[in-house]
Amino acid sequence: MGFSALRVINDDRVIAGGGFPKHSHQNMEIISYILDGALEHKDSMGNTSIIRRSDIQRMSAGRGVTHSEFNHSDSELVHFLQIWILPERNGLDPGYAQTSFADEEKLGRLRLIGSRDGRDGSVTIHQDVDLYATVLTDNHSVTYEVADGRLAWLHVARGAVTFNEQSLHAGDGVSVAEPGTLRLTGSPLAEVLLFDIGEGSTANT
Repeated sequence: MGFSALRVINDDRVIAGGGFPKHSHQNMEIISYILDGALEHKDSMGNTSIIRRSDIQRMSAGRGVTHSEFNHSDSELVHFLQIWILPERNGLDPGYAQTSFADEEKLGRLRLIGSRDGRDGSVTIHQDVDLYATVLTDNHSVTYEVADGRLAWLHVARGAVTFNEQSLHAGDGVSVAEPGTLRLTGSPLAEVLLFDIGEGSTANT
């Protein structure tokens, strides 16, 4: 049922021509992170976009929004993560944001891609969450300090990593509920998302 405000991470692979027809959401921050291919998005706010590898999209469902998502290609698979985060309060105005972070920005470092205040060019998330992405090879390691009163969640999007002496592979996740240093090393090529979450970050009804 989720980890603090992080509700779910859907790892979706959609065949050419396939997708999700119009459906509705309320009171959820919905983040799409594209790993391969291109995804066509349409919503009731009037947004129509194609999101591709390295793109991140945030849709605030708020009081209610309807959207659809289809593979934009007629020949290639699209692979993406759709992340649901509970907002800091219900009844927000629906909203949309999209930006891109090239692999070079994430190579060997944790690049902030989503945050409450939208700093450093990240998309705004209406919750006390900092979302980082990193691309690691055998030659790259990153460390991150989880502060007192914070929680962390690691999700391995592709490849394999060593996390504090433990081997993790694509699809694996790790929850961290205590302060301390996290260390990740790529083996041989990996892509990882890191969520830094305020303890007790849940939606207000």
